[in-house]
Amino acid sequence: MAETLTKLTYQALQQGKSIFSVAHKAISTQAMHLFAPNAKQEVEPWTPELLATVQQRMDKILAQDWQDAEQGIYPESLLFDDPWDEFVLNYPTVILDMIGIWERIGGKRYQEFDRDIQKDAYPRYYLQNFHYQTDGYLSDHSANLYDLQVELLFNGAADAMRRRVLAPLKQGLSAFDVPPHQIRVLDVACGTGRTLRMIRGMLPDAALFGTDLSPAYLRKANQLLSQRLPLGGTAKQSGELPQLMQANAEELPYQDNFFHGLTCVFLFHELPAEARQQVIQECFRVLQPSGTLVVCDSIQMSDSPELAPAMRNFPIMFHEPYYRHYVTDDMTTRLEKAGFIVAEPEVHFMSKYWVARKPS
Repeated sequence: MAETLTKLTYQALQQGKSIFSVAHKAISTQAMHLFAPNAKQEVEPWTPELLATVQQRMDKILAQDWQDAEQGIYPESLLFDDPWDEFVLNYPTVILDMIGIWERIGGKRYQEFDRDIQKDAYPRYYLQNFHYQTDGYLSDHSANLYDLQVELLFNGAADAMRRRVLAPLKQGLSAFDVPPHQIRVLDVACGTGRTLRMIRGMLPDAALFGTDLSPAYLRKANQLLSQRLPLGGTAKQSGELPQLMQANAEELPYQDNFFHGLTCVFLFHELPAEARQQVIQECFRVLQPSGTLVVCDSIQMSDSPELAPAMRNFPIMFHEPYYRHYVTDDMTTRLEKAGFIVAEPEVHFMSKYWVARKPS
C-alpha cells in the first residue's frame, strides 16, 4: 500500500509540474505578443501529432524514472528532491526577467552582460546569452533562476532526464573491484550541481568532483550540495562535499587516468565542433581504463526525425548558436575517435544518451 501511495504521489507531482509549466508558457507567450510584439519569433507550429509524440515520450521517461527508483538503482527520495521553497521564491523573478529576455530578442542582442562581469577569462563561444538568459551563465542572478527555468522548459521532466545517467554510471562503476569510498566520479560542466546531488544520493560513499566555467554556477552548486537530501535519502551527511573547481572542460585540471566514472549533462549542444571534440579527448584522458563516460544531451535529427520541427525551433527560440550543427553531428564517431568503445545510444523524452567505455 505504501509503495502504491508513493507512486501515486510521484505521478501527481509530475502531472502538477507539467500543467503548471504548460500554463506558464501559454500565459508568457500571450504576454509577449501583447507587451513586446517585436520579440515575436518565426517558428514552425507544433501539430497535434507532434504534441502527442512529445507527451508519449514524457509519459515513458516518467515511468522509467519510477521503475529505476523502485528497483533500487537510486533512492525514491530523489524523485521528490525539488527545491519548492526556492522555486516559489524565484518564480516572480523569472516573470520579471522575461521583460529583459523579450528586449534582447527584439533587439537581437545575444552577447549582453552586466558591465561588472569580467569576460576576459572565458572562450568567445561561451560569451553568449544562452536561452536569452540575463548575463548568460556568468551571474548569481542567472544561477538562481536556471533550475526553475529548465524545469519550465521541459514541463517538469528535467530531473527525470538527468537521472537517466545514473543507471549506466552505476553499471559502469561495477567494473572496478575497489571499496565504495575509493570510487571517484566527475561531473563535467556541473552547473548548479543537480546531477552531482543525484549521484551523491545513489553513491553516498564515492568521492565526487565537479567542474564548471562559471563561478556563479559553482557557488550555486555548493549551496545545493550543502543541503540535506529529503527524508529517506541514503546519502551520508558527514559534511564532505563534492570537490568543485572552476575549469574549462577543454582542459580538465586532473591527472591522467584519475576517475572511475564521468558524467556530462547538456553541455555538448552548447559547444562549437572543435571544442566538442577537445572535451571528449579530455574526458578520455582523465578516465581510468575500464572507466565509463555517460553523456546526456539533446535529441538529434538521426534518432528523432519526427521531432524535427522542435529541433529547428529550439535555436531560434532560445539562442543556441551551436545547436544546428550539434543535431547533425556524429557524436558516436567523435567518441570513438578519442578511443572510447561506445554502446548503442538511447533516447528518452527530449534527450539522448551515450555510454562510452575506455578500453582496459
